Amino acid sequence: MLRTSVLRLVGRTGASRLSVLEDFGPRYYSSGSLGARDDARDARAYFTTPIFYVNAAPHIGHLYSALLADALCRHRRLRGPSTAATRFSTGTDEHGLKIQQAAATAGLTPTELCDRVSEHFQQLFQEAGISCTDFIRTTEARHRVAVQHFWGVLKSRGLLYKGVYEGWYCASDECFLPEAKVTRQPGPLGDSFPVSLESGHPVSWTKEENYIFRLSQFREPLQRWLRSNPQAITPEPFHHVVLQWLDEELPDLSVSRRSSHLHWGIPVPGDDSQTIYVWLDALVNYLTVIGYPNAEFKSWWPATSHIIGKDILKFHAIYWPAFLLGAGMSPPQRIYVHSHWTVCGQKMSKSLGNVVDPRTCLNRYTVDGFRYFLLRQGVPNWDCDYYDEKVVKLLNSELADALGGLLNRCTAKRINPSETYPAFCTTCFPSEPGLVGPSVRAQAEDYVLVSSVATLPKQVADHYDNFQIYKALEAVSSCVRQTNGFVQRHAPWKLNWESPVDAPWLGTVLHVALECLRVFGTLLQPVTPSLADKLLSRLGVSASERNLGELYFLPRFYGHPCPFEGRRLGPETGLLFPRLDQSRTWLVKAHRT
Repeated sequence: MLRTSVLRLVGRTGASRLSVLEDFGPRYYSSGSLGARDDARDARAYFTTPIFYVNAAPHIGHLYSALLADALCRHRRLRGPSTAATRFSTGTDEHGLKIQQAAATAGLTPTELCDRVSEHFQQLFQEAGISCTDFIRTTEARHRVAVQHFWGVLKSRGLLYKGVYEGWYCASDECFLPEAKVTRQPGPLGDSFPVSLESGHPVSWTKEENYIFRLSQFREPLQRWLRSNPQAITPEPFHHVVLQWLDEELPDLSVSRRSSHLHWGIPVPGDDSQTIYVWLDALVNYLTVIGYPNAEFKSWWPATSHIIGKDILKFHAIYWPAFLLGAGMSPPQRIYVHSHWTVCGQKMSKSLGNVVDPRTCLNRYTVDGFRYFLLRQGVPNWDCDYYDEKVVKLLNSELADALGGLLNRCTAKRINPSETYPAFCTTCFPSEPGLVGPSVRAQAEDYVLVSSVATLPKQVADHYDNFQIYKALEAVSSCVRQTNGFVQRHAPWKLNWESPVDAPWLGTVLHVALECLRVFGTLLQPVTPSLADKLLSRLGVSASERNLGELYFLPRFYGHPCPFEGRRLGPETGLLFPRLDQSRTWLVKAHRT
């Protein structure tokens, strides 16, 4: 029979969106806010990933977290100068019992293990094009200063006291567990042993004197915060889960361990016999990056958006906001939560030998290709499955054939011998559908295309704000298919530039298709930055014309001049995305640390 956790107290016991500007058609956009409040004071935005534990090499789940944050941050930057003030942090979590044990197993000192694995993460993120402005390691001196100062604030506000904790502790998850979250699992010899109900990792009974945080005082404040901010945690099912957790009693939390048991960490200020709990240590990294405890951090904190995996939701949605409230600060503005990746229907595991090496995938599928796959297929609400054939099929279909084929057809010398942005003919494609006349060539489906692409930037922005990047890419892909249908329907290769009847319509078809491609290239920049640059450069779009604020789609259709009309295209850059060989796919296993 499982023992009951007991806490014996010693000491004190009291205690944004984009908005369409109607005056110029659905093409001009004003910069709103993503992950920040919609007022002029909050033009700054601060995005964070979790800091990743260095007990093992990075896998595609780690890269997925970083890519989600990277895409959100890049999209935010595209909204124009008023939203260009962004920060984006990631890093490695290097303290705790698990690191101490992993280093001993590997025959390394904790510092040697941390240096080695942290370097793996930094190399991966650099290769994947993660545009972070800060990579933090919790072993840095600046972080130790921040953590110990934060501890001092909690103590000065009467929120820490000494008590004897007796209960279950999971070293793998670095967390304490109540009785209800522990079960027994059969062993190989028929005996049973206690494990975490949520993770399945072994737990051990612990009894020691620690510092305790008065978490129980924050149950109602946390409930008020979440109920008054329905988008504080996105997607909504995770918001609901946290409120359900808060319907239960919220016991006080042990926030230190005996130094004799856990020496690899930050000492409690004024008490070297205790080491600060690894999660309190780790969570403060979000403040360290923006200058805490110096006053400068206050200009960034209201605009904070955390991107996390669902397995660490409780730490970020209950413990962290409670710590912040206890320190007299606001909770984070947004917490974006994503689910996990499986491999061929199975959970990634070293024991199963199916951990996918993300660096090998970046080499095989290209950086932009693998970025696109993970963000196109990853759905935050539920776990997503990886297998090589799926990657090849998606990238060949959507990047090589649909998008690349469209660009090649519209820029080929046989169809576009002048290699320019041809003129748009308003008599061939009048702005009012249904008009008839000898020169009118546009069909009803063509007006549907124009409407779809004109509203695409707003639709994409809404998906980003709702943490649905996969839907944003789905919307772009749908418009790419519509544009291919438009080109196929009017077959410009059958028209003759020498014909006074064909030439105006041929130019108009190419002009519309190139305008659509310009929108697609602009919107794909957060996900496939190199591919988007290649596409926009081929269209002759300069660097200053690639923000969402400059995305004026098809202005000639609305009676306004087009700055691209008559402009020469950029130099030939070859295939936008070469097709991948289906026969060469195989599962790649991660390198061991």
